[in-house]
Amino acid sequence: MLNKSELDVMNAVYSLCHEKGICLISPTELIDLLPPRKKYTEEQVEKILSALALDEYFELLSSDRKGEKMYVISLRANGYAFKRNFTQIKRDWAVKLAWAIVSAVIAFAVGLLLKGIF
Repeated sequence: MLNKSELDVMNAVYSLCHEKGICLISPTELIDLLPPRKKYTEEQVEKILSALALDEYFELLSSDRKGEKMYVISLRANGYAFKRNFTQIKRDWAVKLAWAIVSAVIAFAVGLLLKGIF
């Protein structure tokens, strides 16, 4: 299960790489794609990218282009399945919430029924 910052970075990487499966991006361009509510630094993004690479979401290579650090990111199977897993997680939460609401309504109805009988 990914934490909030890993989800943000993975969403940005997936949006860049999902068509071709590979992309070339600088850390500043990646930070610009991330939500502005949390200020990410290049060091934080690099740690998050390394963690996602260890979890086999993508293969990460660092290179230099004209003195600027660049990342070559190529998606792996977990990376391609990221959006599908994300929607499944959201669906599971929706089912759990609906089940909790239905259970509460049934418990309330049973409580009223028992109160009426006794």
